[in-house]
Amino acid sequence: MSFFIQNVEVGGSRPFYLLGPCSLESEEFAWQMARSIKEICDRLKLPFVFKASYDKANRTSVKSFRGLGLETGCRILAEIGKEMQIPVMTDVHTEAQATRAAEYVDLLQVPAFLCRQSDLLEACAKSGRPVNIKKGQFLAPWDCKNICEKMDAFGCTQYMLCERGTTFGYNNLVVDMRGMYWMKQYGCPVVFDATHSVQRPGGLGGATGGDRELAPVLANAAMSMGIDGVFMEVHSDPDHALSDGPNQIRLSDLEKVLTNLELVHRAWSQMVR
Repeated sequence: MSFFIQNVEVGGSRPFYLLGPCSLESEEFAWQMARSIKEICDRLKLPFVFKASYDKANRTSVKSFRGLGLETGCRILAEIGKEMQIPVMTDVHTEAQATRAAEYVDLLQVPAFLCRQSDLLEACAKSGRPVNIKKGQFLAPWDCKNICEKMDAFGCTQYMLCERGTTFGYNNLVVDMRGMYWMKQYGCPVVFDATHSVQRPGGLGGATGGDRELAPVLANAAMSMGIDGVFMEVHSDPDHALSDGPNQIRLSDLEKVLTNLELVHRAWSQMVR
């Protein structure tokens, strides 16, 4: 299965990238991040989708920043996509959100905790937009077969699965690289979420911790096995981010990280010829 999100091919011969901050902290911040990431990807000639969340509905604490809200957030994303001529993506948490967000963005994302919610999957499938479905931390790779069967039954032919780590004891995740191989057997593109895979959920008590330095390491490992795409959250100042700071890639490091990933992909391509 392969398809296009505007000019970005998913499931083709080269990987694509899902890049952007965890949340839309402000309108100015969103534009700054989108422009900066686009400049880097244009320079490296890399296909990418800009991602950001209008609402982080699964924050650890009730006191945590959640976002700018659906209407404001989706408007900002739509304007960024239109002016910069790039596809944009955001998370949805309910059937109503899926229907509304689809009017603004090019790609919908189902959060990991909601990947088994049949009504949400159906709403995304029927929205007319491609869908990125994150594998729940509680699922085995072969459990994703059921997700794929649901999307097929709902008439969706443009969806991908996303690996983002598996619960490993308390406040910790681990990535089993074999899982992405098994997930690809179901015929849809598979993406690796490098930054959420290094989270330490609830590890800071009232917030989630993470091991930012490991995200590029795991991304390189995923790329070496022919993954279809890489998801990475990027922030200009992750130590002061309003959400998920400990696992976001520094914007100043992004070009080097992407360059290394492309080198790994070329090596893999030579190996499998």
